[in-house]
Formats: sequence, structure tokens, C-alpha cells
Amino acid sequence: MEKFFKLKENKTTISTEMVAGVTTFFAMSYILFVNPSILSQTGMPFQAVFLATIIASIIGTLIMGLFANVPYAQAPGMGLNAFFTFTVVFGLGYTWQQALAMVFICGLINVLITVTKIRKLIINAIPESMQHAIGGGIGIFVAYVGIKNAKLLDFTVQAEPKNGLVNGDSIVPALGNFNNPEIILAIIGLVLMTVLVVLNVRGAILIGIVVTTIIAIPMGVVDLSMIDWQANSLGNSISELGTTFGAAFGADGMQSLFSDASKIPQVLMTVIAFSLSDTFDTIGTFIGTGRRTGIFSKEDELALEDSKGFSTKMDKALFADAIATSIGAVFGTSNTTTYVESAAGIGAGGRTGLTSVVVAALFALSSLFSPLIAIVPAQATAPALILVGVMMLASFKDIEWTNLEEAVPAFFASIFMGLCYSISYGIAAGFIFYAVVKVAKGKFKEVSPILWIVNALFILNFVILAIL
Repeated sequence: MEKFFKLKENKTTISTEMVAGVTTFFAMSYILFVNPSILSQTGMPFQAVFLATIIASIIGTLIMGLFANVPYAQAPGMGLNAFFTFTVVFGLGYTWQQALAMVFICGLINVLITVTKIRKLIINAIPESMQHAIGGGIGIFVAYVGIKNAKLLDFTVQAEPKNGLVNGDSIVPALGNFNNPEIILAIIGLVLMTVLVVLNVRGAILIGIVVTTIIAIPMGVVDLSMIDWQANSLGNSISELGTTFGAAFGADGMQSLFSDASKIPQVLMTVIAFSLSDTFDTIGTFIGTGRRTGIFSKEDELALEDSKGFSTKMDKALFADAIATSIGAVFGTSNTTTYVESAAGIGAGGRTGLTSVVVAALFALSSLFSPLIAIVPAQATAPALILVGVMMLASFKDIEWTNLEEAVPAFFASIFMGLCYSISYGIAAGFIFYAVVKVAKGKFKEVSPILWIVNALFILNFVILAIL
């Protein structure tokens, strides 16, 4: 195990990697329940999507760990599953089988651009200041996810008066009501975890999650009597999986997707929208978490320009991420992508693929014990995300904020990322404003041709989403 994962070389141990794997799993395990609840609204069987989510996560994460030897976990992406359901199926009127076919094609495109180095060229085209901004921005995003999960913020609809009249509504975040036991639990967990982290207690994040979950039981946040073994049994899930497995290629899927010539442009642009979001979520996660921790060394990044095949960790990690999307579509789930919650495990010390293998093993076990997984409340994992986000903000120190030429693009690539609740949209805004600033300063040539192409695709994507 030491030789395969190169533990000493990466300054880690088996116990550290196992703790990191467990931490990452619990930080992202919510997807096991959220993904089926979103995709099942399209008519897909809930338990089938549940099992497809597990299978896609296991395969994608194992490829990441065994092939790339990096501590990243994969699962169907949040945001992408919402796009699948609410835009592609509900908004555009495609069947869920056709939507799965689009996801499969998206995966093939991502594999193509990885093999041909297009994705790697995109990474190398990102200015260093923007890379730091992306890293800090992901920190904000992760912390914001944690704050939302902890319900520390209450998003209420408030009337917006104009000229003395109420003519619209707006969502205004406010501090949560502290008479809520869930919020009190989250605060207890946050204080506990903060103390453990500050005192450098080994496995602080995992200990915090476990203790907070135990505290949740007498507080009434977790109700053990609600565990339903029968409804969540593996046998029931396997039975329903037959409905979604291979559905992307059936008569209601790929075979009918291109039957209407007038819809082909829309189909292609929808696939591109899937691909852009998937690609930049992944790139942002790798750069933001891998650069600062040393998972991807400077040599790895520099080798991208000259390497052939899969000679670097980044090569292998990008390929693992790309192929997982098509695999997930075959089983019956939306885009499988590298999870930003992997930062929780990295924060706990994970540095090699052994972390990913542990995550994959826990996903496999969750198929048998899914009711028990459900007792870990969001308020137990939320503090972990908040603290990891705080740690990642260190990337901001390398940005020259007093220089507006750097500050403006960095703001949109980082702060805006959290405010719009999307890594890819934050990166898009940052890239676009980077080009705007450089043109305004007469430094047109400093913008890479790759960046111009990416910006054009982002803008086209926004236009299409506006039209749709």
C-alpha cells in the first residue's frame, strides 16, 4: 500500500488517509439523498437513481484514486442535476432518457478535450492571479454551502417597496432564528470543531462530525425511529435500476434525440452547456484545492504543456473526471463530477488516492446501510465545510488587491462565485472581466487565445440560457 500510493513521498500515513476519506464521504454523503429527490421529479424511479448515484460515485472515485492517485471523490454534481431536471426536462421538454443521452455525449466530449490536451491548455491559459482567486473563491463557496446547510442564514421573501408601492419580491438573507434546535446543533458543532482544529487535534473534523451527530439524537434533530430499512433496501434499489440502466440509448433516449432536425442546434448547445459547467467546476476544484496543498506540484502543472499520454497526476485526474460522466449516464444519473467537498478530506490531511479508495468503499457500504447514513445531519457536516472554506481563503494573500487590474477579475472569480452559488459562473465572470480589463489597458496580447475562445463559449452559453 505504501509503494502503490507513495504515502511517505506525499508525507501522509494510512490512518490519516482513512480519516480523510471518511471525512470527505460524510461531507458529500448528502448527494445520496438529494440527487434522487431532484432527478426523480422527472419520472425516474427514486431508488434507481439512488443506486445509480452510488455506482457512478464508486467507479468515478476509484478511477480517481487508483489511476490518478489523488484524494478527490466524484459523484453526480449539484447544480448539474438541477439543470438536468428543471431546464432540460421541464423547461425544454425533453424526456429524462434524452437528457441522459445528452449527459453521455457530454462525457465523451470531455474525454476528447482531455485526451487532446484542450482542457490542459485551458488550465495553463489561466493567469496565476486568477488561479489564486479561484482557490479563495472555492473557499468562499464551500463556507457558504456550510453556512446554508447549518441554516445560520434564513432566506426569506420580502416585499420590495418602490415609490410607496409594493411591486415585487426579493430574497433577502437574514440571521437564522436561534430558537431552532438545528441551528443550535450547528453552532455547537462549529464551536467544537473550531476548538479541535485550532488545538491541532488529529482527526478534528471527523471527531466533530461524529460527536455532533451523537449530540443531535437527544436534541431531537435526529430521530432514530424514522429509519426505514425496507424502503431503502438494496434489493429494492437493484430492481428499479433496470429502468434507468441503458435508458440513454433506448427508443426514448439517443434514438429519438436527433429525430427532429429543427431541434438539433438546441440539443448541441444544451450538451455544450452541460460540458462547460462540468469542465469548469472540475478545473476550479483542482486548481483551488490542489495548488495550495501540493497535491498537484508545480512540476505537474508545468508538465501539462509537454507531457504525452498520462504522465502527470493532473493528466490522469482530468481523464478520470471526464470518463465518470459517461459511466454515470449509462447507469442513470446526471453529470458525475469532482466534488468540491473533497476539500474537507484534504483539510483533514488526505494527499493520495487512498483517501479516494476509502470514499469509494464507504459509498459501497452505503448501499447496504443507507438508512444509517441518513442519520448524519447536515448540521454535523456543515461546520467542516465552513472551516475548510476558512483555510482556503489563504489563497487571497497572493493577490495584489490594491491593483484594480488584478482586483476586479479576482473579485468576480472569487466573491461572485459564492454570491451566485456557482463555481463555473464565478470563473466565467472572472475570465470575462479579465479580458475586459486587459483590453481597456491596451494589453490585448496578454489574454491567451484559449481564454478568448473560452470567453466566447461562456458568453454564448449565457445567451442560450437567456433565450431558453
